Formats: sequence, C-alpha cells, structure tokens
Amino acid sequence: MEFGYFTLSDNNYPGNPRTPNQFVLEIREQAILADELGMHSTWIGEHHFDTLGVNSRPGTVLASIIPVTKRVRLAPAVNVLPIHHPLHVAEEWATLDLLSGGRVDYAIGRGYDRAEYEPFGAPFMESAAIMEEGIDVLMKAWNEPGVWSHKGKYYDIQNMSITPKPVQKPLPIYVASFSETSLKMAAKRGLNIIYAPFAASMVFGNLEKAVGGYREACVREGKTPGRAMCSYFIHIAETKAEDDFGRQALLDYFQYAVLRAFPSDPAKMPPSMHYFVKINEILKSMRKETLSDRSILLGSPAEIIAQLKKVEAAGIEEVILYFNVGRKPHSLVKEQMAKFMAEIAPAFEGQHRHPVS
Repeated sequence: MEFGYFTLSDNNYPGNPRTPNQFVLEIREQAILADELGMHSTWIGEHHFDTLGVNSRPGTVLASIIPVTKRVRLAPAVNVLPIHHPLHVAEEWATLDLLSGGRVDYAIGRGYDRAEYEPFGAPFMESAAIMEEGIDVLMKAWNEPGVWSHKGKYYDIQNMSITPKPVQKPLPIYVASFSETSLKMAAKRGLNIIYAPFAASMVFGNLEKAVGGYREACVREGKTPGRAMCSYFIHIAETKAEDDFGRQALLDYFQYAVLRAFPSDPAKMPPSMHYFVKINEILKSMRKETLSDRSILLGSPAEIIAQLKKVEAAGIEEVILYFNVGRKPHSLVKEQMAKFMAEIAPAFEGQHRHPVS
C-alpha cells in the first residue's frame, strides 16, 4: 500500500495569525518534504474564496515543486471540474504531466459549496451533469490520437486537438466519490476512485463495501476496475495530551471549515447531494470521544498500523494523509510526516521501501 500527502488548506479559524499566503507556502514546503521522505504522492486541494480552504490553484503549486522533487506523484485533491472549462483543464494538466515527466494523477470532483460556483457563473444545481460531460471531454482531449469533436448539452467543441499531449498513455484519472452518483460515473468509464472513509461508511456501510461496490459496478459496465484510494485525517499520538490535541484539531476543522461550507438546505442543492443533510447532522453532534477510524487515524504508530492493515484488507491501494488539518503548526506537521514514514510506512510494501539515491 502506498502513502501520500494530502491537504485541503483549511485556514479559517478564530484568532488565526497564519495568513493564507503563509499557509500556501507552508503547503508547498510540506509537498517537497513528502518527496524527500519517500511518499508516493502529494494531493493538494482546490478551494476558492476561503470557504473551506485557501489554495485555489493546486496545479500552480505542484508545478513549482517539479524541479525540486524526484518522483513524488502530483495530483489535485480535487479539481472542481464544473467551475472550469474542460479544455482549459485538459491543457493545464497535460502540460504538467509533460513538465513532470509523467508524474500526474488527475483527480476530479464537483465540490459541494455553492459559494464556489456562483462567482464563476457555474450552475450549482446541474453540477453532476456538467461534471459527467466534462469528464468525457477530458478523456477525448487526452486519449484521442487525432482531431476529435464533442457535442453535448454543456459543451460544443468541434475539430479539436490540444497541445501538448500528456506523457502518460493514459493519464490516470480518479473520481472522488461521496455518493453512488460519482461511483457510477467512474465505473461507467473504468476510471479510478478515491473515497473519504467517513462518507464511504455513511453511504455504503464501510470502506470494504464501498470498494466492492465500485468494482462490481465496473464489471457491470464491462470495465476493468481501476485503483481504489482513500484519504484520512491523521494524528500520531502517544500520550493522552497528544490524543486530545489531535481530536480537537479535527473537531475545529468540522466546526469552523466544513460546516460553514457543506450544503445544508435541500432546496439550494442538487437532489444528488441531499445526503449532505445527514452528514451535517452527524458532524454537528460529533464529540471528541465519538471520533473513530471511520474518519481519523489516531494513536500510537502500532495502533495506526493496525488501523491501516484493515484499510489495506478492504482493497485500498493508496492512502493519502491529511496531516495539517485544524491549524496544526508547520513544525508539528513536518514532524508527524517524518514519524509516519519512519515508524508506520515500513510495515507496508510500497515505493517508500525502495528509496532513490
């Protein structure tokens, strides 16, 4: 099982002295450290206007680390496709794949925050349909060997061929799944999938059932299942005080970042997002003592290894780790990343066990 670095750049906390600019630079440094430590990938979120995170251009941040990294894979977490024209997206990530020598993992989602859609003039209520059509445009742009065309409800593109082309053939595409809707989008096209364990548990029952449901859906569509990944909040804690700190950081994230951004009024969200009502109810009632391995990897290295063995058994091939959630100090984040790779990752086979000199 592989491990990666993951961040959504949450920074909206009362009395927080860390500026958005400072945090983006810290994230860049952490992404470079991920490569130095032997992590497989680095996944940087896209959020706009500080509704949930402060980094709006993951591709730009990732491009900046190409010259100073050796082999870490580069991915958005995730690209909110419905607020972008898919041709712009196709060109940007194909260029990044070229510059990095084929190190891009492209991840796609539709987000969940209406406030990120409206300033761009993007129709939030039609986000699922726009995303699905956008995926088809991307696949043509990256995979068609010659000139291609697309005519749909949202995009009419004739006689097109983008430059440059991706180095990878095909460029890996991941669909972020909080629901059956996104699972079906991935399965229909034989694309890879990435889960948030909390949502997977709520929607599918548990992570194993979520992975199994995806693989079964791929088979029904006549497609070979791709890679299944998941993200996890993490805090390595060997004392009660450290445990309490990790739990509070996550609760702060839910209270000050997530709940203000997640949709809550069914009348103002697409029917395919109505499950967020239940998520909001659960998050509002969340307490430190109710946090579990459905959402966070918490405990000593031995305890986290045991938790991750269950994740591996569920069919997950890579876990991306949210170390810097909840306004954790930059120095602590780097310390936790190093501790994970030194004391936890070696219990699993992966790229980290084959260092590059």
